[in-house]
This record gives sequence, C-alpha cells and structure tokens, in this order.
Amino acid sequence: MIKRTLFFGNPAYLSSRNEQLVVSFPEEDNKDATTPIEDLGFVVLENPQITMTNGLLMKLVQNNTAVITCDKQHLPCSMLQPLVGHSEQTERMRHQLNASLPLKKQLWQQTVMAKIENQAQHLLAQGKNALKLKRWAKEVKSGDTDNHEAYAAAFYFQNLFDIEGFSRNQKGMAPNNLLNYGYAILRAVTARALCSSGLLPSIGIFHRNKYNAFCLADDIMEPYRPFVDTLVYDIVETGCQLEELNQNLKAELLSIPAMDVVIDGKQSPLMNAMSRTTNSLYECFEGSSRKLLYPTFI
Repeated sequence: MIKRTLFFGNPAYLSSRNEQLVVSFPEEDNKDATTPIEDLGFVVLENPQITMTNGLLMKLVQNNTAVITCDKQHLPCSMLQPLVGHSEQTERMRHQLNASLPLKKQLWQQTVMAKIENQAQHLLAQGKNALKLKRWAKEVKSGDTDNHEAYAAAFYFQNLFDIEGFSRNQKGMAPNNLLNYGYAILRAVTARALCSSGLLPSIGIFHRNKYNAFCLADDIMEPYRPFVDTLVYDIVETGCQLEELNQNLKAELLSIPAMDVVIDGKQSPLMNAMSRTTNSLYECFEGSSRKLLYPTFI
C-alpha cells in the first residue's frame, strides 16, 4: 500500500478523532478535513503557526508516520521517530552494532557501485555520455578506497544540467535548492524505513560524523539519489522559475515517496522499495545474506 504525504504550509490546528487526522484552519471558515491515520506515511509541517495535539502525535508515531518539520528557509530540518520501530529491535540493533569492518566495507562497495550505475543510467536516459561512470562503477573496491563515489558525483553533476556555471553545492545556484529539498525528503523516507527494520539510523556503514544523527540513512539513500535527480531534471526542463521554492515545486518534490522504481526486477513505489533495501541490510548484518537490494533504472 502506498502511504500518503500531507503538506501543511498554512496555519492549522491538527488533532485526532476516531483514528482520523482532523485538520482545522483557524483563519478560514472551511469545514474540518479528515484523513485516516493508517493511510499516512509522511506529514510535513512548514508553517510555524501549526498546532498539533499530543494525542495525534502518539497515533502518528504508532502508525510509523514520519512527522517532518521545516526551518525558516522552508527546508526539512527534523523528523519525529518512534522509540520502538520493530518488535525485534534490540536483537536487530545488536547485529548492526556487531557488524565487522570487512562487512561494512563490502556493503559500502555495493552501495557506491549501485549509485554510480544509477547515475550513469540517468545520464544515458538524457542522451549524455556516461562511459566514465560505467567504467568507474565496475572499478569500485571494498570500502571504495579510491574514492570513486566522489569522482563520479563531480563528473555526473558537471554533465547533468545544461546550466552554465552549475555545480552541486547546498548553497549554490538553482536547482541546488530543489535538490536540497528532494534529498531531505529522501533522507526522511530512508530513516523511516530503517526504524521500521529495527535499525539505528545513526550508526553508519561508511558515514561516521559524530554530529550526524542519520549516518546510516545517508549511506543507504545514496543509490536512490539519482531518482530524485530525475524529478528535478524534469522540472528544470519545463523552463519554470527555480529560484523560489514555491508550493507547486514542493508538491512535485513531495511525490518522491510514491515515485515508481524497479527493484529486484519488479516495479515498486520508492518508499516500499526503500523498506526492501533496509530489510536486506538487516539480513546482511544478521548473516543470512551478503547482498544489498537496491533499485535500478529501467
């Protein structure tokens, strides 16, 4: 089942009634709107004048709904996570924490190979040269000791957008703002799936910054980034204004969890594919598998 994403950009009062999320708009005369909580996967809160009851928060967390808040720049900045995301959480976390360094290096190798291959396929889909990426994807060593991931990312973004002077930089020119927003949504999707699989989003296989609470999410989302890039690329090609991240652009980017991807030869919504990826990661930690399951371009 595809879970819904709700975005709130105006002042609102959010509560629950009969297992429904109830939306009241204090500045408008509209009737209350309701949505079944069980249908929700993500709730994005952008306006600082949104009030939410504790009863609703409790029900959203129990439903494993990711509640995402935004900062003054309207970018996602935090996510509410459940304390218990899986019935076997303690055992699963123990397997994660006991994972050997060679295993982590092998998992990072698979992750980088999948990311570079997806970047190559995206460039090819846009009629661009991807021979270097194809070669680099095959040359990634355990732990990516030659840093192919960074070289590939630089080449990829230099050739993706036909925009003079563009480079990938969080504070750079548009469409960096769209990429930032899209990756933040993807990060939330990844963290939600990791919690559902009983894993700690903070303990990565490669990323290990002590100030980063989502190291594992940042690892596992890497091969999914090109799918966000495809959406941003299509937006850029429409010729619309990109400098301001308006409601229409946000609506496009909030469709990321429901995007169709191909994983294990079958089409699946991205958020469902992510759950399969995180479950395959646990199987690697637990020892029943040695292969991470990542999506591929058609």
